[in-house]
Amino acid sequence: MNIVVCVKYVPDATGDRKFESDNTVDREGVDGLLSELDEYAVEQSLQLKEKLGSDGGDSEVTVLTIGPAGAVDAIRKALQMGADKGVHVQDDAIAGSDAFATSLVLAEAVKKLPHDLVVCGMASTDGGMGVVPAMLSERLGLPGATLGSSIELDGQTLKIRRDGDTATVTVEATLPAVLSVTDQSGEARYPSFKGIMAAKKKPVETWSLADLGVDAGQVGLEASYTAVEETQARPPRTAGEIVKDEDGSGAKALVDFLVSKKFV
Repeated sequence: MNIVVCVKYVPDATGDRKFESDNTVDREGVDGLLSELDEYAVEQSLQLKEKLGSDGGDSEVTVLTIGPAGAVDAIRKALQMGADKGVHVQDDAIAGSDAFATSLVLAEAVKKLPHDLVVCGMASTDGGMGVVPAMLSERLGLPGATLGSSIELDGQTLKIRRDGDTATVTVEATLPAVLSVTDQSGEARYPSFKGIMAAKKKPVETWSLADLGVDAGQVGLEASYTAVEETQARPPRTAGEIVKDEDGSGAKALVDFLVSKKFV
């Protein structure tokens, strides 16, 4: 079983995130990390490999990412968790690509890898669009089982549970397929010391657009269908309102405040 996990290197949400002059995200001025939602995809891939055990033959989990030089850190985190190898697509022409262009690069990279199952997180924590898994399914010509909160694999049949606002449905797909999992699929493991040390010896390949046969004119900000037109800095935090309850009127003041904000 060959499992390819698509992950993203994103700016740390706790950092001071900014935009470049072209309204793309500044990925150099803030620390980056493996998108938290993609950790669930890595975890479910590792669990599938473990469940297959010896019956899975030479099962392998390959981590695939696109991004600048620092994006290799996202791969390293997944390798520390237990993935077997990584592929880093790095090319300056990719900068500014939207979901359409990103899915193109990912699809061409997946085609170069043995793949029975392609696994993604439900969305990235920086963009949050959640459409790349479906786009990958279309580009690869594979069935897509998206937004799975629980995953089962029986032979060549993949079965997921998808929880909606009003109902829960079961979706089945025959391998090879594309899968995306939600943050309800199970907590991701922490890398062990043994895993951290082992990751240092695991292979990571770096590919360019030329290696994938993708023309630079098909990606990047200029080739993207969507772009951010304008950004505004987050307004500074204002001081809260303090009510001193010196005469027993504090409760009424609190209720009046909640009513004014339509909280009650």
